[in-house]
Amino acid sequence: MSQKDKIKNLIDLRVKAKLGGGEKRIDSQHAKGKLTARERIDLLLDEGSFEEFDMFVTHRCTDFGLEKESYLGDGVVTGYGTIDGRLVYVFAVDFTVLGGSLSETFSKKICKVMDQAMKVGAPVIGLNDSGGARIQEGVQALAGYAEIFERNILASGVIPQISAIFGPCAGGAVYSPALTDFILMSKENSYMFLTGPKVVKTVTGESVTDAELGGAMVHATKSGVTHFVADTEQEGLLLIRKLLSFIPSNNLEESPLVANIDPIDRLEDTLNDIIPENPNKPYDVKDVIHAIVDNNEFMEVHRHFAPNLVVGFARFNGQSVGIVANQPKYLAGVLDINSSRKGARFVRFCDCFNIPIVTLVDVPGFLPGTGQEYGGVIVHGAKFLFAYGEATVPKVTVTLRKSYGGAHIVMSCKQLRGDINYEWPTAEIAVMGASGAASVLYGRQIGAIEDVEEKAKFVAEKEQEYTDKFANPYVAAKYGFVDDVIEPRNTRFRVIRALQALSTKKDTLPPKKHSNIPL
Repeated sequence: MSQKDKIKNLIDLRVKAKLGGGEKRIDSQHAKGKLTARERIDLLLDEGSFEEFDMFVTHRCTDFGLEKESYLGDGVVTGYGTIDGRLVYVFAVDFTVLGGSLSETFSKKICKVMDQAMKVGAPVIGLNDSGGARIQEGVQALAGYAEIFERNILASGVIPQISAIFGPCAGGAVYSPALTDFILMSKENSYMFLTGPKVVKTVTGESVTDAELGGAMVHATKSGVTHFVADTEQEGLLLIRKLLSFIPSNNLEESPLVANIDPIDRLEDTLNDIIPENPNKPYDVKDVIHAIVDNNEFMEVHRHFAPNLVVGFARFNGQSVGIVANQPKYLAGVLDINSSRKGARFVRFCDCFNIPIVTLVDVPGFLPGTGQEYGGVIVHGAKFLFAYGEATVPKVTVTLRKSYGGAHIVMSCKQLRGDINYEWPTAEIAVMGASGAASVLYGRQIGAIEDVEEKAKFVAEKEQEYTDKFANPYVAAKYGFVDDVIEPRNTRFRVIRALQALSTKKDTLPPKKHSNIPL
């Protein structure tokens, strides 16, 4: 074979590899409203930046007739490229090849890009669309999954890992995404579950569809497994690009800094009036967030899950920051099992990757009830507390209104090494609200008063007495538990100045193998 023929053969093989399972299966993929693996990569990465690995890899299985069905690339496209000029590694499962099922060689391809990403300190993005393990390979496929999982674990906290689910993701395949930092699902065609509807029906007798068991909105609202839901794959890929703009490439880098044109001393007069006169009346904490961050831009994480706590990314003077805020619009902003899990996970991610945390507090306490106690709210709340106390990144806390009881402690108080803690004049830091405190402190006297009007008057007096004495910002300020009481409209400027002052902060933890967070 001449050199010219060899080059032509190479070109022909590349064309064949890029067709995956062939034109018919590509058409079938499109008919389902799904993109192919290569189309996804092209949309995700900067144009022309993709460098592919292992295009000519094929499986080694000779059982069950699989030796007669072999495809170049073996069902997954792997390599590296750039997003906004930053290096990332990527793998995209090709559903047109044997349903995207994982084989030993398929796994080795993914492990290669993960190993390379760890060496150079770059994020890994996995685009999943797989029927699970390749049954014909048996234990070799299972070993392949385990190899990937081990790398997910070792990479955790070292490089960002992002998973997109653009099709089925079942059985062992769901564990790799679950081990990564963020999961995104497309609304129509994706689902995740350990055991499918047929197995559920056989074992439990329960009839359920794929979407009901593990669809995108189920995992966005009920389980909290997915952090983002996109209407289309194209939107999902753009969301990943946006998410990466807030995150450093590895744990040795500082949080990203971009040019800022939003004045740092911009005053927001609306904040001076945003807290209702009635302490039981809600408002939207996202209005506060949008008012104080750069260009009013906030990327919310876990938007559909535990909405009584808001978490996400924003920028202050161009610096990427994680925001955690109680949401009075939902359950009065109380903490519960799900919001504690949500908050702890987000705080720990920010701490892993040197992203400062700004906390906005308006919390009346933890949600009471047998459902919460039986579900282990004590342990779940402790996760959130643990995450804040362990975090060594800059932590700025602003108490907007209520901050009661154990929930006050959890929300980045000074004693959990909160660096700079501010209060608005509307803040109330106390063990509990005035009504509850009066009933505890003066329960016997209240019970002894028979006259209804006299009783109401006595209760009102004691509630006011407690409010005047404790439910104001100056008690905590008197003890130095907060650093200043600030005018709400100045919040943006004060937060930015605090973050600037903390830019060289160094906190250390005692030497240990690792902590034992209450899981």
